Amino acid sequence: MNRRIADQLNRSSLYFVIYLLILAPAVFDAEARGQGTIADYDRADRLAETARGKVFRDRVTPHWFAGNDRFWYRVDLAEGVKEFLVVDAIKKERSPAFDHFALAQTLAKESAKSIDPKKLPFDRIAFDDDGSIRFEFDGKAWKYDRTKNTITTGEKLPAADLLSEPPAESGRGRGREPRGLREQPDSPRGADSPDGAWTVKIQDNNVLLIDKKSKAETKLTSEGTDSDAYESGVYWFPDSSRFVAIRTAKGDDRKVHLVQSSPADRLQPKLLSYDYLKPGDRVPISKPHLFEIATKKEIPIADTLFSNPYEINHIRIRKDGGEFTFVYNGRGHQVLRVVGVDARTGATRAVIDETSKTFIDYAHKQFAYYFDDTNEIIWMSERDGWNHLYLIDRTTGYVKNQITRGEWIVRGIDKIDEARREIWFRAGGLVAGQDPYYIHYCRIAFDGSGLVDLTPGDGTHEITYSPDRRYYLDRYSRVDLPPVVDLRRTDDGALLIEVERGDWSALLATSWRAPERFVSKGRDGVVDIYGVIIRPTNFDPSHKYPVIESIYAGPQGSFVPKRFAPYLPMQSLAELGFIVVQIDGMGTSNRSKAFHDVCCKNLADAGFPDRILWLKAAAAKYPYLDLTRVGIYGGSAGGQNSLGALLWHGDFYKVAVSDCGCHDNRMDKIWWNELWMGWPIGPHYAEQSNVVVAHKLTGKLLLMVGELDHNVDPASTMQVVNALIKADKDFDLLVVPGVDHGGGGKYAERRRRDFFVRHLLKVEPRSR
Repeated sequence: MNRRIADQLNRSSLYFVIYLLILAPAVFDAEARGQGTIADYDRADRLAETARGKVFRDRVTPHWFAGNDRFWYRVDLAEGVKEFLVVDAIKKERSPAFDHFALAQTLAKESAKSIDPKKLPFDRIAFDDDGSIRFEFDGKAWKYDRTKNTITTGEKLPAADLLSEPPAESGRGRGREPRGLREQPDSPRGADSPDGAWTVKIQDNNVLLIDKKSKAETKLTSEGTDSDAYESGVYWFPDSSRFVAIRTAKGDDRKVHLVQSSPADRLQPKLLSYDYLKPGDRVPISKPHLFEIATKKEIPIADTLFSNPYEINHIRIRKDGGEFTFVYNGRGHQVLRVVGVDARTGATRAVIDETSKTFIDYAHKQFAYYFDDTNEIIWMSERDGWNHLYLIDRTTGYVKNQITRGEWIVRGIDKIDEARREIWFRAGGLVAGQDPYYIHYCRIAFDGSGLVDLTPGDGTHEITYSPDRRYYLDRYSRVDLPPVVDLRRTDDGALLIEVERGDWSALLATSWRAPERFVSKGRDGVVDIYGVIIRPTNFDPSHKYPVIESIYAGPQGSFVPKRFAPYLPMQSLAELGFIVVQIDGMGTSNRSKAFHDVCCKNLADAGFPDRILWLKAAAAKYPYLDLTRVGIYGGSAGGQNSLGALLWHGDFYKVAVSDCGCHDNRMDKIWWNELWMGWPIGPHYAEQSNVVVAHKLTGKLLLMVGELDHNVDPASTMQVVNALIKADKDFDLLVVPGVDHGGGGKYAERRRRDFFVRHLLKVEPRSR
């Protein structure tokens, strides 16, 4: 062996020793802890399928009998096992719909086939008046006499949608909060007068009145132009004496332009464009104009009370014809006003005048319901600091009484019962000691008396009424409690019987871990901040875990999961060796007005002071949360927030993945940003822009964006890229061709997971 070879071997041996002493322990320790290994990726990829079909008795689909005192339903269990049950509301009993074993034996004898009583070969049944049961099997219709235990061929079952009464009213939101009753429809809009004598036509942008009998035409206006035109379709007064026409001045014609780099139908790129107003742009301005038939003239309306609208809507003509009203939403969203216009003089008055020094959330907390016979309005307002309902005298504008009150909020209206003068609504924060984000269904009288919580159970609720609304099924759950289904009486909310309680034993047997609900104090030391903690299935409290926060701090709602779900995408991320959390900080909605107002002209705040305190409180209780390794990710507003975490709080957050972020609120859609950041556009817009402060970047950043994003202008991300390059900052960028907002799919998901594994676990990803 010559000296050169010997020296090379000595150096190789030295490198190997260094690897064993310094590098290998870190890799081996990460693998020993089950963090970022091939097995972790495999388990993460299989987690959704592993959890699928592992929870039973978690929902009830009722088929009500005539009279609406009983219903039957089917329970589907593991391996095809099923049960048919009947619930009797009067007797408060739940029992098998028939003897499954006896039916199976008899059916096997009649059909000469083997029948398993636990796996009956049909899914639907129908009850005859004599109590017999009909079902279909083996291409035939059968009738089972439960008393005589006999089976004969019978009539086919009705169509599936006829097995019960017509669909009962439901409070279910298909995993989301139900919309419920939004607003009454506007007064009808059309060309012809109610008495059939007149028609209105828009000709050359102006109003033309036509006598339908004589065909005589009268031009009522001449000031309409292409840029400021009258709209077709007018609002007629009931007696045909007057009508209201809307004239709209066009706003800015801003378009966003996108390049589709890789279209499927050709080689060359495509240029795509779409309309997209941004904060500060000139909006279309619509205003009502009143015309009188007898004089064939316009009755002038002074616009003092609606001079600068963001929008004007909900045109309603009072049944007696004396007045029409509309809702004026002022630019800047600090004035929301019901304006009344005298039909004879055009004089205006503020029927309801809602103002705020911050903002009025017209998009989510506006509700008005008009009663012509009593001249009343039910009105939603946060004027006392909480979102509540008020009964307004439509004639005077005075508050007759506050309908709901207290340190809780109305989340939505489901039904207005004019005859009984009752409101059916959803509430949040109603039950002391429960999570204030849980939805409860309630009923109350117009005068504020007789409040009934129909759903007192500790969880978030959804309900389904019987066809006559005398009973309802209350289904509630929490992230750590599978659904419970109760049958209750509508009059008083009394519990009649627990129909089903979710069975999650098979899910727990897979080592599945329920998210933990965690609460700590916010920045003021008083308000509770709610979130969830998600651990991997192979969690070991003796190990240290990096923490990743899933963030979406959009002020339009609250986002921490509340309902039970066997699988959340955050759980797959945790499976790689992380603790994953989600938190609703100050500035988000569904709490008090003061809680919400933190976001006003302050979206960069994103509740971070509350989030960081929450994480520190969690780490104080659970020392295995390693707050020296904190990551964060989100999309859209969450993309803005996740990058903002590194820019504004880089001492705490170390790694961020930001997808399709609205990084500069001047670049994003007008309604969302002007509502929370205000109008006119002030210096605070630039001061809070991720683009402007991009030079402050610390930590590791992955930016992602779809090139065909129609929700948030993708240029918002590219402007961040430009600023980071100018600041000589290192970062990663993924532009996904051909996809829309947040549409990166499995590839983008893999890149996000790998980014956290590489930079928080300090091991090379094993995703491939």
